[in-house]
Amino acid sequence: MSAGTSARANGSASTRSASTTTHQYFLRDLVALIRAGDPYGRLDDVEPERLLRLFLTVPTDRPTGRPTTADAVLAEPDDGAGACTVDALSIERLRAFHQAVAAGVERAGHVMTAVAVDVNGEGFGRVLVVAGRLLLLAESQRDAGNFGFPSLVALAAAGERLVARAVAVLDRYPEVAGADD
Repeated sequence: MSAGTSARANGSASTRSASTTTHQYFLRDLVALIRAGDPYGRLDDVEPERLLRLFLTVPTDRPTGRPTTADAVLAEPDDGAGACTVDALSIERLRAFHQAVAAGVERAGHVMTAVAVDVNGEGFGRVLVVAGRLLLLAESQRDAGNFGFPSLVALAAAGERLVARAVAVLDRYPEVAGADD
């Protein structure tokens, strides 16, 4: 049994829990993932706070000018977009958030992770975070078109909470994730 396995087996791995690690890194990882999705480098000089505003649910703070949920439900079906559509930006926000969660798990657990996002046109779907053969996180999504948080503090807290939950699963089943290889 390796040192990492014995540390996880006796529970001392919780001392390296995600709460101390992710608080420092989650929002920085999220900004890095947003910038990585820009192949032309146009976002390199944009302030991190401005990039993170994309994840806020307050209509005046989100620069997309998208209609609210009530507007989407009451929209006429023949106005071009349909009443229940999810735009690509919303799905990318959802993906980037969960990829930042996966990055936090990789940092804390020293394993490679993968994120799978499956959302239908009405905003219902599932997000999975896996490491090896281990399912670390399975989140159901409803109304993915309005995915966001009321503040940056809430955004960071939600990300940290998901990282901590996924790391706890990893600590319980490290051999399934291949953490010891």
